[in-house]
Amino acid sequence: MDTLYEKKQRLENYLRDLGSVAVAFSSGVDSTFLLKTAHDVLGDKAVAVTARSCSFPVRELNEAKSFCEAEGIEQIIVESEELSIEGFSRNPKNRCYLCKHELFTKIRRITEERGIPYIVEGSNIDDNGDYRPGLTAVAELDIKSPLREADLTKAEIRELSKEMGLPTWEKPSFACLASRFVYGETITEEKLSMVDRAEQRLLDLGFRQVRVRIHGNIARIEIERSEFEKIVQPEISEELHQYFQELGFLYVTLDLGGYRMGSMNKTL
Repeated sequence: MDTLYEKKQRLENYLRDLGSVAVAFSSGVDSTFLLKTAHDVLGDKAVAVTARSCSFPVRELNEAKSFCEAEGIEQIIVESEELSIEGFSRNPKNRCYLCKHELFTKIRRITEERGIPYIVEGSNIDDNGDYRPGLTAVAELDIKSPLREADLTKAEIRELSKEMGLPTWEKPSFACLASRFVYGETITEEKLSMVDRAEQRLLDLGFRQVRVRIHGNIARIEIERSEFEKIVQPEISEELHQYFQELGFLYVTLDLGGYRMGSMNKTL
């Protein structure tokens, strides 16, 4: 079995062999590590491409911009409005496929104009075990997945990120806001904003790993179990209940199962 540093070396060699890449960059743990490594290896032949849309919180976009500015990495912003994709707003089971296919097609046009031969994205080996229809689009469009090629797990990426001094090494996991909707529930810009603002309030109150899942007029809050005691304190629970209702939720609930990745996939 390869050591952590052998895996990192494999990643660097893989990127070096590609020669020139556009990194799909969301400012998350995986894509930040991938972008930094690609830039270290390839210099100006590694550029970042970040999507701007209503399902991508402004705070994440601003973090992406700040990182690229601090590292001296060229960044291209792509306008990617998922709600304009045929069928996306109905939130079908292949929603992520529709989104990724549209996004990477737009990125492909940019890379062809710029003469960049490869697009790379940040899925890791752990993503192979969950329902990930977006990876089908990755395969169809020949998008490269260097972290999976290097057999790197999320935990290993965090460890290497810490050693590299990346600010994202302990950043909570994030997924696009559309993943907060139960399959089949219509996705609208208004509802996306409700979820975004609800999660931002939880983050502002100091909760670390948060999800606000939307089920019609019900908000289902997922946080780490270790933070249950905090959220049920009267002053916090009352503030959240009032704020969520002002956003448009009629009922505000706490999921006793706590935060877990891909909880909406239980309905599949």
